[in-house]
Amino acid sequence: MAGKKREVPLQAVVNTQSLWDEMLQNKGLTVIDVYQAWCGPCKAMQTLFRKLKNELNEDELLHFAVAEADNIVTLQPFRDKCEPVFLFSVNGKIVAKIHGANAPLVNQKIINLVEEEKKIAAGEMVRPQYHEILFVDPDEDNGGDAPSESVDQLYCIAIIKPDAVISRISQEIKQKIIKAGFVIEMEDKRLLTEQQVRDFYHRIADQPDFEEFVLFMTSGLSHILVVSQGNEEQPTLGETRPNPETEDEIHEDHPDVVIPPGMKKKRDSLQEYLERQHISQFCDVEETVTNVNHFIDVFFPDFKNMKNLKLEKILALLWPAIFQEKKEDVLKIIEDEGFKILMQRQIVLSKEEAHTLCKEYENEDYFGKLIEKMTSGPSLALVLVRDHGLQHWKELIGPSSVQKAKESVPESLCARFAMEGLPINQLYGSDSLEAAEREIQYFFPPQSTLALLKPHLTQEQREEILKLIREAGFEITQMKEMLLNEEEVEKIYSKIKGKDFYQDVVEMLTEGPSLVMVLTRWNAVSDWRRLMGPVEPEEAKLLSPDSIRARFGRSVLKNAVHGSSNTYEAMESINRIFEDFVPENPERNLSTVPL
Repeated sequence: MAGKKREVPLQAVVNTQSLWDEMLQNKGLTVIDVYQAWCGPCKAMQTLFRKLKNELNEDELLHFAVAEADNIVTLQPFRDKCEPVFLFSVNGKIVAKIHGANAPLVNQKIINLVEEEKKIAAGEMVRPQYHEILFVDPDEDNGGDAPSESVDQLYCIAIIKPDAVISRISQEIKQKIIKAGFVIEMEDKRLLTEQQVRDFYHRIADQPDFEEFVLFMTSGLSHILVVSQGNEEQPTLGETRPNPETEDEIHEDHPDVVIPPGMKKKRDSLQEYLERQHISQFCDVEETVTNVNHFIDVFFPDFKNMKNLKLEKILALLWPAIFQEKKEDVLKIIEDEGFKILMQRQIVLSKEEAHTLCKEYENEDYFGKLIEKMTSGPSLALVLVRDHGLQHWKELIGPSSVQKAKESVPESLCARFAMEGLPINQLYGSDSLEAAEREIQYFFPPQSTLALLKPHLTQEQREEILKLIREAGFEITQMKEMLLNEEEVEKIYSKIKGKDFYQDVVEMLTEGPSLVMVLTRWNAVSDWRRLMGPVEPEEAKLLSPDSIRARFGRSVLKNAVHGSSNTYEAMESINRIFEDFVPENPERNLSTVPL
C-alpha cells in the first residue's frame, strides 16, 4: 500500500543563523515573516500567502519563510517586539520591510516584485539596483513615538520634462504639487542620459515613437523630484465615522459633487492629481516602490542622509555701524554656527529702502536719526544657507529691541553687538522663507550667463564640474548636449571669428559633443569667469589653482570651459542657442517686499 503523499510546507522554518544564511541563497523573491518565540508566526497572513502561491504559480521565483528573531543574530533588532514584521528578500538582499499585518500592502508588494522578477528573467527589463533595508531598532530611531520608516513610505519620483523646464512651467507645476499637500523632499535639474530615459520609461519602450521620445527627453534639462504624501493623510471614504456636525464638502474641481457628511475625500495619488490639473503631459510619475527606490539611488544617492535636513536660504543684513566695526567677528560666528555664505555684497541703502526696512519704528522719536545712520555708509547683505536656517538665524540674532535682548536673551547677537545710540538690532533676517526668496531676488537680482563644457572632458570630469557649479551657488537654468557645427560655434564665439586661431577653435569644438548651459545667479557673468580661471591652464595653476581650468584644462584650446565675457554677450549667445529662453525679471521695488 502506497504511503500518503507528504505535503510540502508553505513556509520554510528558519530558526538559526546558519539557516538564515542558507535561506538568503534562494533565487527570486522570499517573503519572510519575522516572529518572536513567545508569540509565534502571524497565522492571519498564511491564507493570503497560500492564495498567492496558488495564483502566481511561480515556485522558482516565489518562496515563503518564517524566521524566529530570538535565535538569529541578524534579526536582533526585532526581538521583544509584538508587532508582526514582513521582510522581502530578492536574491539574498532585503529590499523591503512592512510593519504590521497589512494584507493589501503585503499582497501588492509580492505581486509587484514577482512581476519584476518575471520581466527580468524574460529579458524585458534590467534588474533595479535595489535600496537595501537596514535592520535598526524602531524604538532607538524615534523613541517609540512613531512607527519606524520602511521602504513603503509613500515616496514617488516625478520627472518634469524639458519642454516644461525651458518654458518655466516647471515652477508652476511644483507650486501646484506643494499646494495640493504633497511634500517635495528633494529636487534637482539634470540632463538625463539615454540609459536613464530607457530605464524610467521601459513600460512604453514598445511604442512606435519611443526612439523619438528618447531624443526629446535627452535634449534638455529635466526637473527630478522626490515627492511624499506629506504628514496629513486623508482617510478614504468609509474609513471615518459620520459626524453630523460636519458640513458637506464640495470637490474643488467638481463643485456639483457633494461629499457626504463626515466623509473626507480620498487623497489622490500624485499621478491622479496631475491628470485632474491637466498638466500630466508635462510631468511623469513613478510610484512603484521598488522602482522608486532604484531611481532614488540613481538620481539622489545621498537621499537617506539628506532627507532629514531642511536646508533653508535666507537674507541677512549687517547695518552700517556693525559692518564697519564688528564685521569679522560676526562673520566668524556665522561660520561657527554652521551657516554657509552663498553670496555677499556691500550696499548703500537709499532713504526709501531704509524707510521700508525700518517701517515698524516710524512713530518712534529716534526714527529720523535711525534713517540717517542706516544710509550713512555701506551695509553688508548676505545670502545664508543652513539646516533649519530661518529659525536658527532668528534665535541667533535675538529680538529687535536692544533693551529686550539684554534683559531676556543676553547671549544673542543683538545684545552682544549693540551699538551706542542705536536702540534696535543691528542685524536683520528674513521673516519667512517666502519673504527670504523675494528679498534675495531684490538685493541679489539674478543674472544669466552662457557656459560651455568642451568636448575633451570625460563624463566623470563633467560631473565634477557640475558639482562645482552647484556648490558655487549657480542655478543651471538650461542645459543641453550639442554636437556643434560651424554655424553654432559662431553663435557662441562670434567676437573672435576674424582671429587667426578661430578655425582651430571650430575644429576643437566640432570633434565631439559639448555641454551648453545657462547659469543663473547674482553677478553670474563675472563669478563664472572667476570660477573658470585664466584662459591658459598653466597660468591658472599658478594664479587660481582651485579654478576649473587649473584642474581640468589641457591647453589654451582644450581648457575645459568657456563663458561669456559680459552681460551683453551673454544674452546674445543665450538667445542664439536657447531661442525660447525667458530670463529672470524680478520686481525691483523694495516696498513690495514684505519685511
